[in-house]
Amino acid sequence: MADSSDVFVEPIYTVDSDELEAESEDVQCDVNEDSVNVEDGVNVIPSSSSGPLEPFIGMVFEEVEDAQAFYKAYARRQGFAIRTNHTRLSKDDKTLCAVDYVCTREGFRRVSRKDTDRIVPEPAETKIGCKAIMGIKKDGEKWIVTKFVVGHNHILLITRSTSFLRGHRGVTKVQKNLIMTLNESGVPTMKIMSVLSKDAGGEFNVGCIGKDVENYLGTKRRKIFEEGDAQRLYSYFLDRQLREPGFVFSMQVDKDGCMGSCFWADARSRAAYQYFGDVVTFDATYLTNIYKLPFVPFSGVNHHHQTIMFGCALLINETAESYTWLLRTWQEAMLGRAPSTIITDDDKAMAKAIIELLPNTTHRLCLWHILQKFPEHLAHVYNKFPDFQKDFHHFIHETITTDEFEQEWALIVVKYELGENTWLQNLYSRWDMWVPAYLRSIFCAGMSTTQRSESMNKFFKDYVRSSTLVSDFVHQYEKAIDARYFKEKEKDVRTKSTLAIMKTPFKIEEEAATVYTRKSFMIFQDELFNSLRYQAKKLYVSGEVKTYGVTVHGKETPLYHVTLSGDE
Repeated sequence: MADSSDVFVEPIYTVDSDELEAESEDVQCDVNEDSVNVEDGVNVIPSSSSGPLEPFIGMVFEEVEDAQAFYKAYARRQGFAIRTNHTRLSKDDKTLCAVDYVCTREGFRRVSRKDTDRIVPEPAETKIGCKAIMGIKKDGEKWIVTKFVVGHNHILLITRSTSFLRGHRGVTKVQKNLIMTLNESGVPTMKIMSVLSKDAGGEFNVGCIGKDVENYLGTKRRKIFEEGDAQRLYSYFLDRQLREPGFVFSMQVDKDGCMGSCFWADARSRAAYQYFGDVVTFDATYLTNIYKLPFVPFSGVNHHHQTIMFGCALLINETAESYTWLLRTWQEAMLGRAPSTIITDDDKAMAKAIIELLPNTTHRLCLWHILQKFPEHLAHVYNKFPDFQKDFHHFIHETITTDEFEQEWALIVVKYELGENTWLQNLYSRWDMWVPAYLRSIFCAGMSTTQRSESMNKFFKDYVRSSTLVSDFVHQYEKAIDARYFKEKEKDVRTKSTLAIMKTPFKIEEEAATVYTRKSFMIFQDELFNSLRYQAKKLYVSGEVKTYGVTVHGKETPLYHVTLSGDE
């Protein structure tokens, strides 16, 4: 990247395109390749009037920048890069009076650096004593070339390849705007480079590499942080509240005036909670910002079984006090209405806050998070017993009643020698919080499944990354919310503009198709269709309560007792 002090403008001596072709076949390329990068992002190209292709002693320039731009364009055509080596100031008025421009491979690496003990491998040598130089001195109001050495002691690159040399790389103003737009949308550096390449007509025409993009974004982040990331966040919240009366937020500030935890929820999220807030997931496993603050989203599912948000927070830490503050703040934002079920990861501090503030809410543990820990804690069992994974899946997912589960559990413990495993025994003491067989009667809106948790992970990773600033985080969150609401509208239109295909002759299926959204209907339809595999026989009646014996067609066992209460 060019030094910030380097400003390149059009030189007096320009290059004719016909002369360039005569100079070298390598110059027959895109006009971008002979462009000169300037600080404001404009690539200045020499005009088509005739002029010398190579510097010479006595050559005159109007400004020092003209000389630098000319030598840089010459270096690009020849296949090397330049840097400023020496500058001299006038003794009288301390103004610049002489400059030496050299090949970037001039000089040698400092001996002290070579002798330093290194933990990482030493980088490759770049300075090898190249003697190529152009020196200029000020003569009145002009600048005159006083030194010019052509000789290089290294291989020169073809013109096309010089775009990879540091001295010829730079991010233009147009590229900077595009990079910022893509970065704000959560696009990673590799994909940003793909967009820049396509926009420029190929990798060689981009003028920068991925490292330059990362350096530019890093500089922008540091500048933003210096300006006060927390202050920008607070300003955003205030502005949003003015534009959207239903928007609410809360920020903790310590005694030194530093930002602590913060929570926010938009009007749409608060309204959605009143409809779909029966089941809420509360997860602090997304560490997706530059300061590693735990990001805690409150989420649920809507009538299309899509993930929707009920507000979110950035916590300064994961203590019971922080979770207590958050749950209390969230409940105030949701008008005091507690969910019927709340699903979290296995966190003691979080559990303590839920017991205190949501005593009447059923607390479930996320099945997906629990299952992620099994290969870690039971690796020796997975390695020793090839059948364990299949048996484990069966007793977790395919047992219907608690009695079935208990029987399967007893067999698993003996078969795979797990009786002394303290981690598993601890988990067993809380089966009723995460095992499906214990939770058949608890409404969870399908949110305990692996697919739901995986979609939550993807939902946020599409918009935020580990380099995301806190103040940018809320903007990304807003974009994610907008995208989710757009998806909801798409599903609304699909439900209203299409007819569902019936699978059975039952009247109840036709009626359900007119009431449910398409996704909900398909879930109901699958249950209805699969119910045909079973047969039910009435066993006895007691008032309004009827009890049936249910078995799979053609089998007598297992026999399930299903009770139906007419008055409920």
